[in-house]
Amino acid sequence: MALAVLELALEKVFVKKIHTISLFNFFLILFLGGLSLIGDEGIWFKLQPSFTGVGVGLFIFMQKLRGKSLFQDLMNEMPQKNNLPEDLMKTMELHIGCLFGVYGIFMAFVALYLETGQWVFFKTIGFYITFFIFLIGEMIFLRRSLKKRAEFALKQEILKKNI
Repeated sequence: MALAVLELALEKVFVKKIHTISLFNFFLILFLGGLSLIGDEGIWFKLQPSFTGVGVGLFIFMQKLRGKSLFQDLMNEMPQKNNLPEDLMKTMELHIGCLFGVYGIFMAFVALYLETGQWVFFKTIGFYITFFIFLIGEMIFLRRSLKKRAEFALKQEILKKNI
């Protein structure tokens, strides 16, 4: 619970704003931690990453259904304005929504069927390893997509010159 408070404080200091997802996660930790303490059953606290992962995945999908983009909102808050093309940003957002949703479901399995030490691994370094692998795959995907766009634009330009 102390780490959740630290996370909110650092976000407020560095980003100057506390995002809705961070507040949701904070209150989820407080609620599930409280349930675990009252019921003397740690499974509720161990399910927190599952609820967060599935919740973030669903939030991203709901935003997409509403025609909004979480990534676009975050990019607008950044000082640099070198954004990806909008359709690639939306595709990347869909991929990350899937990652969080699937990892959340996986964390429910870990919480229910594996030992606490294994849960701690997947809650911490396991997620970072997974996210790093995801980022490598996403960079390869984006690079190929941008290369195909450049090739297509070049072909279109050549066709225009020949007509």
